[in-house]
Amino acid sequence: MSLAADTREAVRTHPFVYEGLRAGILNYSAAARFLDVGETDAVAAALRRYAEELPERDTDECELRVTMHSGVGPAEASDEPLLVVGETALAANGGDATAVVATGDVGPDFLRTVLGRCAAAEISVEAAAVGPDALVVVVGRRDGPDTVRLIEQSGAQ
Repeated sequence: MSLAADTREAVRTHPFVYEGLRAGILNYSAAARFLDVGETDAVAAALRRYAEELPERDTDECELRVTMHSGVGPAEASDEPLLVVGETALAANGGDATAVVATGDVGPDFLRTVLGRCAAAEISVEAAAVGPDALVVVVGRRDGPDTVRLIEQSGAQ
C-alpha cells in the first residue's frame, strides 16, 4: 500500500482523528506522530489531502422531542419496553435507571454524537439504541436531567 492508503487506514481505526479532520481542527503533525505510519511530514501532508476530500460535518439543527422516563429496569412480560436489544428489554417499571428518549431527526450519526458527549460529560451509559425515528439512552437515575440537556444541545448543533 501507499503511504496515503496507510494513512487513511490508520485514520479509519481512530474515529476521533477522522472527526477532527472533518471538523478542520486537527493538528496534522501531532496526528501524524500519533498514527505512526511513516515519516511525520509525509503523513501530515497525506492527512491534509485526505481532509480536503472529506465531507463537512453536518451542523444543521434537527427537530427533536426529548422525554425522560424514570424507574427503568429489566422488563417483565406485561411491561411495554422502552428499549429492546437482543434478549434484553428495559421498561419503566420501578428500576434504578432513567431512559431518555428522543424522537424526530435521529439516526446512527446522532447516537454517536450523543454517546461521545456522554463520555465527555462522564455520564455512564447503561444501554443505548437508535431506530429510524427514535433514540433511547439509558443512564443512572441522577444523570437523567443532564442527559436530556445534552441531547437537546446535540440537536441544536
